[in-house]
Amino acid sequence: MSAGSDAVLADAEVLGALVATEVALVRAWAEIGVAPRAQAAELSSALGWSGTGEVCAGFDAWLPQLAAEAPGGGNPVIPLVPKLRDRTAPELRHWVHRGATSQDVLDSALMLIAHRAGRETLQRLRQTETALAQLASTERDRVAVARTLTQHAVPTTFGLRVAGWLRGVRRAADRLSGALSELPVQIAGAGGTMAGYVAVARAELGSDECAVRAAGELPAAFAAELGLATPDGSWHTVRWPITELGDALVQCVDALGVLAADVATLSRTEIGEVAESRGGGSSAMPQKRNPAHSVLIRSAAIRAPHLAATLHAAAALAVDERPDGAWHAEWQTLRELLRVTLGASAHAAELTAGLAVDTDAIARNLGMTNGLIVAERLSIVLGAIIGAERVSDIVSRVRDGAGLADALHAEPGLADALAARGGPTIAQLADPAQYVGLAHRFVDHALAPGAAQEGGARPAADAPAPTEEPG
Repeated sequence: MSAGSDAVLADAEVLGALVATEVALVRAWAEIGVAPRAQAAELSSALGWSGTGEVCAGFDAWLPQLAAEAPGGGNPVIPLVPKLRDRTAPELRHWVHRGATSQDVLDSALMLIAHRAGRETLQRLRQTETALAQLASTERDRVAVARTLTQHAVPTTFGLRVAGWLRGVRRAADRLSGALSELPVQIAGAGGTMAGYVAVARAELGSDECAVRAAGELPAAFAAELGLATPDGSWHTVRWPITELGDALVQCVDALGVLAADVATLSRTEIGEVAESRGGGSSAMPQKRNPAHSVLIRSAAIRAPHLAATLHAAAALAVDERPDGAWHAEWQTLRELLRVTLGASAHAAELTAGLAVDTDAIARNLGMTNGLIVAERLSIVLGAIIGAERVSDIVSRVRDGAGLADALHAEPGLADALAARGGPTIAQLADPAQYVGLAHRFVDHALAPGAAQEGGARPAADAPAPTEEPG
């Protein structure tokens, strides 16, 4: 369902991330003074290191064999390590995977891949934000129908509807950005104690004190090599990096799902208020202009929560010091959730960049109930003047075909009663544009500089808006 490339999640890229992780570990050993720098540089070159935090390339030919051998050990790192050692000079081979356990490497590689896919997703979400902000500004004052439980309710503005999409996407993007900044490397050793790493440092440095100090410095050095966060300890069975990332990804798809669902509804033939710029065609019905981007985003929104649920189930069952199956259930699930979110964000960026608004359709739908879109206002304003029963009679006459303004003028003494109270005129009372509350203010707040940092907090209603009812 991807619009654009999701190559960052391909098998070859994951393999490259595994290799990059192994190389980063050797380089981290050298950075803290345990491994000789010259040997670490030579090994890096032999394994195709391509720069800080970047995955290595050129190992695609290994994929079929690794796929065949991985089930034998329960993960692909076990058959990968001998291949990496065979590729290096004999005097350097002992530095490959030294002190590590397979979960250290695989978890770190997954975080590296997630960080790259997440950054690409975030870029597309920011593009969507920009497009929505521009549309909200353009449509700020356009009065439209608000719908509740599928029915016409009260007036709103189309700009406020778009601002709602904007705030949801922005909030989700901010949360994803935060989750990406906290993705840690995994470096804990076979039982989560880093004993193997301490032993390596002791063998090279000859001092228990120096070994403990070096092992303590290793996580930060390893994280710096991969451009990830330094962990506060083992997370072999403390899986918040996975679940918090998964939750952030689902929030992104949720926000895009709301946008897509609204666009799909508003683009229905009988509503027609919006249209995707490049609607999808039909193999049998050439007149159709299907909202293809919206359809595919909605597909992602249906799938994403269930993928995250699997991540949570795996986290809850991550027992002992290394999980027996729960960890394994995460790998493809997380990759698929990343792929689904990346695809949805790409479709959203294309959708919002070219979303067309039909102003005539918006106006037509606004007038469809012959003025009863402001029925709530009639009850509030007129109930105290003429009573609820007479208000109900007015609504009934309008339902039967009378114009709202005419029905109001027909009420004896109503115009004078409204004037005596300093209230709206009959024309103002019947005008949907005079009953949009704080809609304009909410749009302005969503578009104000710094609104993204404020988390979408509601603006204070410290002064009456021009369209508020008096008193």
